[in-house]
Amino acid sequence: QESKGGTIKAASGFNAMEDAQSLRKAMKGFGTDEDGIINVLAYRNTAQRQEIRTAYKSSIGRDLIDDLKSELSGNFERVIVGMMTPTVLYDVQELRQAMKGAGTDEGCLIEILASRSTEEIRRINELYKRQYGRSLEDDICSDTSFMFQRVLVSLSAGGRDEGNYLDDNLMRQDAQALYEAGEKKWGTDEVKFLTVLCSRNRNHLLHVFDEYKRISQKNIEESIKSETSGSFEEALLAIVKCMRNKPAYFAERLYKSMKGLGTDDDTLIRVMVSRAEIDMLDIRANFKRLYGQSLYSFIKGDTSGDYRKVLLVLCGGDD
Repeated sequence: QESKGGTIKAASGFNAMEDAQSLRKAMKGFGTDEDGIINVLAYRNTAQRQEIRTAYKSSIGRDLIDDLKSELSGNFERVIVGMMTPTVLYDVQELRQAMKGAGTDEGCLIEILASRSTEEIRRINELYKRQYGRSLEDDICSDTSFMFQRVLVSLSAGGRDEGNYLDDNLMRQDAQALYEAGEKKWGTDEVKFLTVLCSRNRNHLLHVFDEYKRISQKNIEESIKSETSGSFEEALLAIVKCMRNKPAYFAERLYKSMKGLGTDDDTLIRVMVSRAEIDMLDIRANFKRLYGQSLYSFIKGDTSGDYRKVLLVLCGGDD
């Protein structure tokens, strides 16, 4: 399907030096002009924000991100600093954060590793190593276990075929193998699921899912839910969802981050920041279709203050 794209585009008539001066003014002296910061940074794309950072450093002799961190706080700070971070570095930092200290944010690991392209995964691995002096795979292995560890290692290998080629025989074999690994016998041969879900191309997998439904009378998602559990189940479901409809997967992530009591701000911020330039319009359309309410109204009802203001700009409008 054709993507509608993102809500954040490159600003026309862009002048990095002017923007740098405006930001400095917004932060100088007593109190911070948060609107001044939003009005510059939320209306520029990631590449332009990097130019502003360079202009800020060369004209003021200070680092923009450091200044923002010292002037802002809470969730608003996290959104703004996230927007200022180059795309791949943002993913790398989120992955590291998800594994640092006690406890693991499995949801974050699944979301990033299941939704990024092979090329993006390759860049993530390179930069992770450069930033932290050890491999993403090593950190995954020391932080997770069992089949969940294996599916994350498979995804982080970035070995998925990115082509479009469909081999009917292999497709039927894969569907049969999944059927026999799961529904057909007691206990699940989980490795089969890994092999197929983590290495085949999208076109091939969509056909496998159809064929699977034909032979088992069940959606692959239903089988995964009945055969597996915990984070491993979540990971397999995320892969299937991202293959079927990636914007719908992110719409669901956003919905779950805001529904019920309390907000999962980590997820809300990460999805809004990382998808704003890519497919936010598609995410919004899917959100409305799935939940009958606009993403805009959900964010509005669930957040407040400057945090709400900047998220609504990233959301880009009501549906």
